[in-house]
Amino acid sequence: MLLPSLAILLGLVLLIWSADRFVDGASATAHHFSMPPLLVGMLVVGFGTSAPELVISVFAALDGRPSLALGNAWGSTILNISLILGATAIMLPIAVRSGVLRNELPILMAAMALSAALVWDSVLTRLDSLLLLAVFALLIVWSIMAARGQGRDTLAVETATELRQGAMPIQRALFWLGLSLLVLVVSSRLLVWGAVAIAQTLGVSDAVIGLTVVAIGTSLPELAACIAAAKKGEDDIALGNVLGSSLFNTLAVVGLAGAIAPMDIEPALLTRDLPVMAGLTVLVFVMGWGLKGPGRINRLEGGLLVLAYLAYSAWLLRSLTPTSG
Repeated sequence: MLLPSLAILLGLVLLIWSADRFVDGASATAHHFSMPPLLVGMLVVGFGTSAPELVISVFAALDGRPSLALGNAWGSTILNISLILGATAIMLPIAVRSGVLRNELPILMAAMALSAALVWDSVLTRLDSLLLLAVFALLIVWSIMAARGQGRDTLAVETATELRQGAMPIQRALFWLGLSLLVLVVSSRLLVWGAVAIAQTLGVSDAVIGLTVVAIGTSLPELAACIAAAKKGEDDIALGNVLGSSLFNTLAVVGLAGAIAPMDIEPALLTRDLPVMAGLTVLVFVMGWGLKGPGRINRLEGGLLVLAYLAYSAWLLRSLTPTSG
């Protein structure tokens, strides 16, 4: 099991490095082509940090391991809206000032509800997956319209500041974009191969490996981005990373994997992981919405989110027992 473990370790290191460079290169490129800062913050940064989940899930589906893809997507979403958002709020309470992000909270809840409805029969068909991708495409259209209509939104202001600080020539931006994408693909292949090999050796399901090792590894770019934003007081960028990534995982990552390889859903995913993911989403909505003015996720609420993830992890670890057959 040494070689698969080394493959996972090397894959994670390269994945984190390439994901960070990918977001930097993509953001700088978009800025050079005069993309509105709000659109960069919502699409390039928010969705770009989920590039590892997308690439890994595609390869897992192509390799005939769709449960690994689903576990990766759902596990990353659970980690994003509990541990990552909670740890960020503990460092610095998050004020939800952006009107766009306040709109994204109910959209994320609706996306979760749609996913639950589609998989409740224990099957994700190709038609179900195409529906998820269609909803994601509509979300992109909405994002573009929101960017045009709310140019002075706080997320736009914070993103514009970041773009000015990280400005680079277009040639360098394109170089990092191309190189990071190549490394992202190679590292994802390494990680999937190592994860599948370890799952087979330990006798655990692909979904459990996806929910644990792979999900944690692919969520590290979001963690780094959120902590960096929190240190700068850029609350809306931190929350935007989490919401954008969660929407991307729920709709695009699962949809693309299912379109490639329709899958049967393991019972545990429906009785354990899906309710946890939905419950955490509702909890974050209650914390961040704010009835009178901007919402706020304080340190106490951040601690509650972290405790929720630890409790879920303890529950999940009980599943790490050899499967029969």
